[in-house]
Amino acid sequence: MKERELRLALVCYGGISLAIYMHGITKEVWHLARASRAFHDGVPASGGSEAVYAQVLAAMEAASGVRLRVMPDIIAGASAGGINGIFLAQAIETGQSLEPLTTMWLDNADVDRLLDPDARPARAMTKFWATPLVWMAARRPGDAVERTVAPDTREEVRMKLSRFIRSRWFEPPFGGEIFSAMLVDAFDAMAAAEKGQPLLPEGHPLDLFVTVTDFEGHPQSLNLNSPAQVIETEHRLSIGFKARGRSQDGRERGFADAAELVFAARATASFPGAFPPFTVRELDRVLKRRRRGWPTRDAFLARALPRHAARGTAEDAVLIDGSVLANAPFAQAIGALKNRPSRREVDRRFVYIDPKPGHRSIRLNKEGEQQDAPTGEDAPLPGFFRTIFGALSDIPREQPIRDNLEAIDRHSAGIRRMRRILDALRPGIEADVESAIGRMLFLDRPTPARLSAWRGKAQQRAASAADFAYPAYGHLKLSGIVESLCSLLFRLSGEESAMMRESYRQAIWAAIRAEGADQLSDDGGSASAPVAFFRAHDLAFRIRRLRYLARRLADTLELEAEADDPAVLAMHDAIYGALSLYAECEDSEFHGAEVIAAAKSVPTDAAAAMEAVAQARGLKARDEAADLMLAEAFAGLPKGGRRTMLLAYLGFPFTDIATLPLLQGDTLDEYDPVKVDRISPEDCSAIRGGGASATLKGIEFNNFGAFFSRVYRENDYLWGRLHGVERLLDIVISAMPAASRLSPEALADYRRAAFLAILDEEESRLPHVADLIASLREEIG
Repeated sequence: MKERELRLALVCYGGISLAIYMHGITKEVWHLARASRAFHDGVPASGGSEAVYAQVLAAMEAASGVRLRVMPDIIAGASAGGINGIFLAQAIETGQSLEPLTTMWLDNADVDRLLDPDARPARAMTKFWATPLVWMAARRPGDAVERTVAPDTREEVRMKLSRFIRSRWFEPPFGGEIFSAMLVDAFDAMAAAEKGQPLLPEGHPLDLFVTVTDFEGHPQSLNLNSPAQVIETEHRLSIGFKARGRSQDGRERGFADAAELVFAARATASFPGAFPPFTVRELDRVLKRRRRGWPTRDAFLARALPRHAARGTAEDAVLIDGSVLANAPFAQAIGALKNRPSRREVDRRFVYIDPKPGHRSIRLNKEGEQQDAPTGEDAPLPGFFRTIFGALSDIPREQPIRDNLEAIDRHSAGIRRMRRILDALRPGIEADVESAIGRMLFLDRPTPARLSAWRGKAQQRAASAADFAYPAYGHLKLSGIVESLCSLLFRLSGEESAMMRESYRQAIWAAIRAEGADQLSDDGGSASAPVAFFRAHDLAFRIRRLRYLARRLADTLELEAEADDPAVLAMHDAIYGALSLYAECEDSEFHGAEVIAAAKSVPTDAAAAMEAVAQARGLKARDEAADLMLAEAFAGLPKGGRRTMLLAYLGFPFTDIATLPLLQGDTLDEYDPVKVDRISPEDCSAIRGGGASATLKGIEFNNFGAFFSRVYRENDYLWGRLHGVERLLDIVISAMPAASRLSPEALADYRRAAFLAILDEEESRLPHVADLIASLREEIG
């Protein structure tokens, strides 16, 4: 059966109390991933929307002959989106459940729970001068509360709104330690609940990024012509987590220490004015009260706050909401595309979750009523306060993502161009390989020794055929290796200044010139010094070759073979087994104390540092182990398949010489263009049109609305699930070619089944929106 992977890179926007709505959406992503895992494992899916997703995957397989696997493997978020992204990543990698999180969102995301004890009004007359504001916001006939809140909860909302407005002024009303403690409780609840299987295949990485704003900023050095160096203050921070998709040291497969995830969640959602800025000391106090350790604390702070940690001031860093400067963290997710293994045909989607597209902060007229911004020729220019607050809040958060989408489009265009070039080059490359080695090679049983000999002949033929183009290719490879070594050794050294980085680069180049490794000629690159250097250090070429081989397998034999063909499976396993031998050498953690010590002495002895890296990696031994795996797999293939795969493997030097300069030294791990999808209330009309205004309550009170009533939270969470399942079904079905997609009528039936399954599942948990559920049943039909 042909397999295809639908890989989701999720970008989750901020939205304050719309976090509850976004939880409903990310919970549907989790249900979809669970259904995909169950479908591929051949076990029944759980009930609810999971069962509907599994039925859709089965129907798509029957209609198209393609087995689709859904893999959310990149997650980036800011503020409310960052929190939801963190919890989703934890569930995907560990197999933990998101169900306990729903209860905690509904119970705890409330003004009365979040208010700091010191901020609660001590008496009714506290800040009596604020009473007119309370009356204006919540007591006028036809006000927002009366219009949008169920009659039996209006007094609750008015009372909480009163307490909120009369809480302490000029200090954030919500408690930071309360928030941190709630996050700890949430991760503990997930860990204590029943656990399933991790939702990504073994060995597949998961990347998580959340944005944070360093309020005071940290110095960042920049190299110029004159002066030679300047210092800028950088406020943007990105905290990243990466899971390799496998257990280590015999331990259970995990993602990150819960304290690290709490740190990231609390920091990214430290909304200015509502929560106090986050500091490490706050989390230390919370953990101390619970007598809870944080064994990875120092290593994590060195990674998350490298410049602060290097100066010994990590505890003093003041962190606020990540959406202040980066509400749509596309750049981090785009960067993660560079290290994704491609096992088979991939449909890569960037899916961004925007809970309120086009919905700006509430504006009040002089009577305190909501109004739209004036437009037209006679509209006044923004006044003093509107300009100031727009600069501080709305404008940075609401910037369009055009630049990000253009970057994705350029990436996709490069992939399409490269695929056309590879298809055009392949016949000539195969003819050259057969000419260099002999057509009879495919009748011989491959052995590690033969593979090595054939590879050497093909490499020499490719270099000779390239003629004067080979030195340019060789220098491009050499530069890439140098930059990789410089980056690794600089990172291991603990240094941070741009000037020191440049001194590392100069020292490494000097050592390479001293040994003659840069003396590349057009005679086929047979000079001993460059060849020895590439054999000892060219890790990237080996990884590129194996990923290209994996792609060729997916494009040919996996398409043509019967399901579970043992020879094809063995070839697949051999490629990825060999790839893992090399891929582990890319991690900083792979290099031990000897390499770290050598890294610190690069400016004075770069040659020793490079030798330490070469010894630690031991690429010669890894080459021998990889040859053994691949030779056995090649030998097990039938003649036609063996010829296809050997031509791809031995012909890769020709391919690399032609394509690496076009890629400017980068590597395309996923060979498929990227598509972009959005999930928002404005995109969902299968049940009710009108977007956020017609469905969500959390948009009230400048997007703080859901913090004031359980009714609001239940409403938004339910709509999050309904909107999530509607859009995810659209995305899943669009992963098939148009000619073999399910019909619109079938999609409508699956949507209806999923909607009703969610209502059945949530009806007992959401008693405060019983009228809404009854109305939705009528609207769904």
